[in-house]
Amino acid sequence: MAKEVDDLVKEALENIRGDRKLAREFLNEIANQIVKDPDSNRSLSPVAAKHIETLQRSNEQLVKIINLKQKETKEQGLSLSDKDELFDLIQGKKDAES
Repeated sequence: MAKEVDDLVKEALENIRGDRKLAREFLNEIANQIVKDPDSNRSLSPVAAKHIETLQRSNEQLVKIINLKQKETKEQGLSLSDKDELFDLIQGKKDAES
């Protein structure tokens, strides 16, 4: 299960990076068009806004993935059996001291 999640995270990151690259390229093209023809600003600005939204969404996706990975890392503490074993060891020492 963890392997599947890791594979999906890798795929999501690749997709996010690809989307960001394409959005950035289109945004640069739009900016160049506006510089060449300032009158096209009115028609190209909404398109540029959509590409900026794409970049923002990819940032949000990255943050979500980072949060998931951090949560996963935090959950990799001691297992229940490890805790029970430690408790038994502590209890054994206390009993031996009494």
